[in-house]
Amino acid sequence: MNKKETAEIKKNFSDKSGFFIMERVLTAFIDAEKNVRYHNSSSCLTMSVEEHDVYDETLKKVLNTNVGKSFVEYEFPNEAYDEGQPQHILYTLLTSELKDDLACEEFLNHIANHIAYEGPFAVITSYCTYTVRRKDKNDEFADGEDEIYRYLLTAICPVNTSSDGFVFDSFNNEITKKLNTELIISKAPSDGFLFPVFSNRSSDVNHVMYYTKSAKKPNISIIEEVLGCTFVMSAENEKSSFQNILKSVVGDDLDYMLIKTVNEKIQEVVDDSKDETDNAVIEPLQLKEMLSDIGVPEERVQMVEPVYEKVCGTAPLTAANLVESKTVLASPGITVNIKPSAADKVRTSVVDGRRCLLIDIDDPTIEINGLPVTLN
Repeated sequence: MNKKETAEIKKNFSDKSGFFIMERVLTAFIDAEKNVRYHNSSSCLTMSVEEHDVYDETLKKVLNTNVGKSFVEYEFPNEAYDEGQPQHILYTLLTSELKDDLACEEFLNHIANHIAYEGPFAVITSYCTYTVRRKDKNDEFADGEDEIYRYLLTAICPVNTSSDGFVFDSFNNEITKKLNTELIISKAPSDGFLFPVFSNRSSDVNHVMYYTKSAKKPNISIIEEVLGCTFVMSAENEKSSFQNILKSVVGDDLDYMLIKTVNEKIQEVVDDSKDETDNAVIEPLQLKEMLSDIGVPEERVQMVEPVYEKVCGTAPLTAANLVESKTVLASPGITVNIKPSAADKVRTSVVDGRRCLLIDIDDPTIEINGLPVTLN
């Protein structure tokens, strides 16, 4: 799924859209020892508006439009559809519309037996339908061409006791210490997934979207053990891999201007693709061209492909994950943060035999620890 497809599903994840129905919801509590202590499947059509709104709020967070970082598409391997395997379990649950208790139990036990998760958590899964309207060549809605996209949306939510402290006991008219006996289910999922994906405005059961609240620390056990897919690099891993490629290729020629210029060129790639539905990527040939354009010696440019293959294999890197929003210069005891708009005011040089960082200051008045100081 790309950004546009994700945005369409998220926008229509509401009864107000007229094309969406959340028909049933499966809820479960799994304790810290991975025991399914409770589960229930109920119709959304008969529940209270207040309860329905909480499910809406929680599940909608899984439909994160930060595709490629917090919301990542994975392909099921061929064996995943064998009986008892993740894709088969999900497909059985989907076709049951959450009405088959055995299918629900198999799904929940599969999660409990394969997830690595600290503490208790809740699983909230909804069965939803979305009517996909299609237009003819005259850009008008075509009769009889609508398709029903049926999908499962799952949120995995941490469960914690309520905050410690004091409370006012209105019955006894006194302040007492709060007893932490309530288990509160967070409305902010730590993880989640969408099955099947919405691709080319149609259903694709061979792929699944995984959501993580922390793009830097995805729960790999959900990707590999619960969903049965092969983990791909997170945004943080992509950036780290790209830095390793630059260090290996450029070596001692790495300096402030080169790093700044590479960052600017990648930002241009991102900006040029902002109206595209798919994320812009950086591949070896693009990187070779970038480094050649900024004057890196040809013998080092030719190292890009073998170094890239060693670090990343054949997978392209998401351009947006490589861009630095600011330049950080760090030395023992000194850290300087530079915004892109001020990057040209900083340079490195050798003064009186000492390596120096020089900052051009147009206004002689600066602030140090919030106090104005004039440089003469």
